[in-house]
Amino acid sequence: MNEQKLKAIWLKEEQAAKIHGWDFSHIAGRYDEERDLPWNYEQIVRENLRDQDRLLDYDTGGGEFLLSLGHPFEKTAATEGYPPNAALCAETLRPLGIDFKVCDDPSAIPFADESFDRIINRHGDFDAKELYRLLKKGGIFITEQVGSENDRDLVEEVLPEVGKPFPDLTLDRQREIFESAGFTILRAEEAFRPIVFTDIGAFVWFARIVEWEFPGFSVERCFPSLLRMQKRLETNGKIEGTIHRFLIVAKK
Repeated sequence: MNEQKLKAIWLKEEQAAKIHGWDFSHIAGRYDEERDLPWNYEQIVRENLRDQDRLLDYDTGGGEFLLSLGHPFEKTAATEGYPPNAALCAETLRPLGIDFKVCDDPSAIPFADESFDRIINRHGDFDAKELYRLLKKGGIFITEQVGSENDRDLVEEVLPEVGKPFPDLTLDRQREIFESAGFTILRAEEAFRPIVFTDIGAFVWFARIVEWEFPGFSVERCFPSLLRMQKRLETNGKIEGTIHRFLIVAKK
């Protein structure tokens, strides 16, 4: 396929890069990640969650994972700050009786001191001191996080001048922060695993969605790099990068 046809396909993917909730179905079958983490976040949450617990899901995204837990609605609260997702949560969570609040500041979560037995957070923002304030004594915080090295090999391939957006998001650094806030660390793990794309259009869509990792990315700006990736894909059948994840379970 010639360069102009490729560019037209990639520009179409760029224009299609919109998301509702945290739904990556647009590139389903064209990319793969997180299939081989050494832990299961959902299982860990369920193992630590009792029906009587007051639960907060901070940065809930579209609320999909929270609803999948089936926790009693009257004992469930959630926050979200990204406007499209916040609007979605207001429509779907509040009518169920879930105490949903819009919040985009992890240091000022609009709930009273010691409101929760459990707080969960997957790939969202957080502030250890604020979490300590919100948890009851003996309460537990569970998070799976995207680390500072996430997708860096892919970012550097198309945007070599871009720095790490969250350099403090490493397990060692976050362990220090949580212990300084007064938490006891019950579990802490870190993993680096592959992310694979089987067509460059899927990568274009992904890079536009994950804009904090790929700031300023566009087909026009990165076209020479995308062509180099295309040649490698034609040889190897895939483009592979590296994801960075870590898990913390901490008790007040």
